[in-house]
Amino acid sequence: MKIVVDINHPAHVHALKNFVWEMEKRGHEMLITASKKEMTFELLENYDFDYVNLGSYGNNLLQKLVNIPILDLKMYKEVRGFKPEVFVGLGSIRAAHTSFLLHKKCILLEDTEHSTEQIKLYLPFADAVLTPGCFRGNLGKKQVRYNGYHELAYLHPNYFTPDPEILKELGLKEDSVFSVLRFVSWGASHDVGHHGIQNKIEFVKELEKYGRVLITSEGRLDEVLEQYRIKVSPEKLHHLLYYASLYVGDGGTTAVESAILGTPSIYVSTLVGTMGNFIELEEKYGLLLNYSDSNKAIEKAIELIQSPNIKECWKEKREMLLRDKVDVTSFIVRFVEDYLTN
Repeated sequence: MKIVVDINHPAHVHALKNFVWEMEKRGHEMLITASKKEMTFELLENYDFDYVNLGSYGNNLLQKLVNIPILDLKMYKEVRGFKPEVFVGLGSIRAAHTSFLLHKKCILLEDTEHSTEQIKLYLPFADAVLTPGCFRGNLGKKQVRYNGYHELAYLHPNYFTPDPEILKELGLKEDSVFSVLRFVSWGASHDVGHHGIQNKIEFVKELEKYGRVLITSEGRLDEVLEQYRIKVSPEKLHHLLYYASLYVGDGGTTAVESAILGTPSIYVSTLVGTMGNFIELEEKYGLLLNYSDSNKAIEKAIELIQSPNIKECWKEKREMLLRDKVDVTSFIVRFVEDYLTN
């Protein structure tokens, strides 16, 4: 089977890397296409993936709208000679459009309910859309629900083993108390009109009273905060999150990753309440705490960082989650193979 895997964000590399490796083991021929977004290309290269560079959608909404047909055409030209049988991606508009033009199947994953514009642009052209069971939207007869989250495609224990080496690089130990803060750029089309942490400096100053504060950020930081920024290879960040005492941020994917890894996680965003996986992780498992109010989030962060045995408590919650959920990579592998053979 010939499969095109389309990547449009660093998180997509993580979500689909084990799928690519497993399908190659099974004798399938893979072609990876990718567009430039933050550290996407660096991450693909770090994993030794060959890929086709499709360029960039741009940095603002107008550029992205203009570039949709341009990247569609680029992808079409790059993959038609490969003669794929199926396209796989995460909410990929261009994969859906190109597969339709080539009269081939397209299987997409989706977990972001408020990505309404993207969903409208790809749904008519996709054949199946795989969503977590807790997804709060109804995508019609093409929707297939599974009992898991995208992040379990790479953070399930079948694939992820924490490595403390990253701690040595940063002068930390496994029992060190430290917080990881993540700030995003809010440049995606589904982020328009929303915001995250408003009082970043106050967050840092309060949390550093209890241990080191490490910041990862998509964009520029205030001069006061630049000294806290860390430069960690993107494939190593999950190991750091595993050992962290606390995660706080407006980076949604990183918030879910931290929660799944058993680290107390606080998500701060005006998008709180719109996404099923965030709601389930809070209400059913107690692994993730969601706030739209930055001041309330600070109060909770200070409470958690001071709580004794907090990590042990979160690890127990994580074990309950892992007992409930499926190995998502195995699910995707089976679904793609069965879809084309049935």
